Amino acid sequence: MKSFRPFAPFEWMLAWRYLRAKRAESFISIISIISLVGIALGVATLIIVMAVMNGFRSDLMGRILGLNGHIMVQAYAGQPIADYDAMAARIAKVPGVVHVAPLVQDFAAVDANGVPSGVQVRGMRRADVEALGMVSKSLSPAALRAYGEGTVLVGVRLAQASGLRPGDDLKVLGLHGDVTPFGTMPRQKAYTVAGLFNIGMSEYDRSIVFMPLAEAQAFFNYGDAVPYLEVMIADPDKVDGIAPAVQKAVGDGARVLTWRETQSTLFNAVEVERTVMALILTLIVVVAALNIVSGLYMLVKDKSADIAILRTMGATRGAVMRVFMISGMSIGVSGTFIGFLIGVLFCNNIEAVRQLLMKLTGTTLFNPEIYFLSQMPAKMDPVEVLVVVLVALVLSFLATLYPAWRAARLDPVEALRYE
Repeated sequence: MKSFRPFAPFEWMLAWRYLRAKRAESFISIISIISLVGIALGVATLIIVMAVMNGFRSDLMGRILGLNGHIMVQAYAGQPIADYDAMAARIAKVPGVVHVAPLVQDFAAVDANGVPSGVQVRGMRRADVEALGMVSKSLSPAALRAYGEGTVLVGVRLAQASGLRPGDDLKVLGLHGDVTPFGTMPRQKAYTVAGLFNIGMSEYDRSIVFMPLAEAQAFFNYGDAVPYLEVMIADPDKVDGIAPAVQKAVGDGARVLTWRETQSTLFNAVEVERTVMALILTLIVVVAALNIVSGLYMLVKDKSADIAILRTMGATRGAVMRVFMISGMSIGVSGTFIGFLIGVLFCNNIEAVRQLLMKLTGTTLFNPEIYFLSQMPAKMDPVEVLVVVLVALVLSFLATLYPAWRAARLDPVEALRYE
C-alpha cells in the first residue's frame, strides 16, 4: 500500500468514519458530542459576556461623560471662581475643547407632593443645558424655552417616584441656609417644573435637578461666582493630552481634574470585572478541550487493531496521526463555529431576549436600579471575537496532539498480538 499524501481524502474519510456513532462506540460518541457542545457554549458565552461588558462600559462612559464634564476646573481652597467668563473664554481656545460651561453643583433636599428626596442640584445656563445632548434630546422645545427664572428640570424617575408633572411645584431645601439671630435657618424655595429629562441612567434620572445658573448662585450663596467650570472635549480618550493645556489657560488660581481621576474607581472596577470574567469563562473552553483529549484517547484504544492493520498496509505514522487530528479538530472547529453563530445572534438580539425571559419568568433581569442603565447593552469588538475564536481553535488543536501522537506510536505487532 502506498503512503498517503498529507490530508488525503482517505484520511478525511477515515476520520469521519471514526466520528460516526456505532452501537459499540456509543460512549465515545457521547463524549465527542459533549466536547462539541462544551466548546460551542464556551465560545458563545465568552462572546456574549465580553460584548455585554463592552456595551456596559461604553454606555456607562457615554452617559456619565455625556452629563459630567470631561475636565473639571475647580478653585483651590474651596474658593469660588469669580472671573469665570474670562477663564472659560481662555479655556475655549485650547485645541480639542468644544464647550466650557460655568457650573454650580451642590446637594439639597426636595419635597414633591409630600415625598422627600435627596438630590444633586446642577446650576447651568439654558445654552449649556442645550449643549448636553444626553439631556436636551430628551426634553421638548417647550421645556427648554420654559427653563429660566423660577423653574427647574427634573429627571423622569424622580418625577415618577413623587408624582411630578411639568407645571407642578417642587420645594427645594438647601443645606446651607441663611444666618439669623436664632442660628442658621435652612433655605427653602419653591420652583416650577419646566420639564422632565430622561438620560437613561436610573441614578441620574432619580437624583439630579437642573436649575438656572443665576438661581443656583443665589440659592447656594455663591453671589456672582461659581465653584466649577465644566469642560467638554472632542475625544474623551485624549483628555490626558489636553489637560496640561487647560491648566496653562487656567493659571495658578484653580486646579484641573480629568474624568480619569474623578471616575477612576467606577471604570477600573468595570475593567477588572471584565478581565476576570473573560479568564473564568475561558476555563469552559479548556474543559471542553480536555474532553476532546479523553474522547480521542479512548477512540485510539478502541481502534488499536484498525491502526495496526493500516500500519501493516503501508500507512505512515504521520498519516495515522493526521487521521486522529482531523477527528479532534472536526469537533473543535464545529463547536467553535456553532458557538460563534450563537454568540453573534444572541448579542444582536440581546434586548429582545431579555424581554422574552422577563415575560417567561416574571422576574426583572438586569434591574436598572442596580446596573444604572435601563437597557442591556451589547457591543461586539471584532478583534475580541477573533481572539475568542482563535483561542478555541488553538486549544482544540493542542487537545488532539497527544492522542494522535499515541496513535502514531502504536506498535502494530503489540496491537495485533491478542486479536
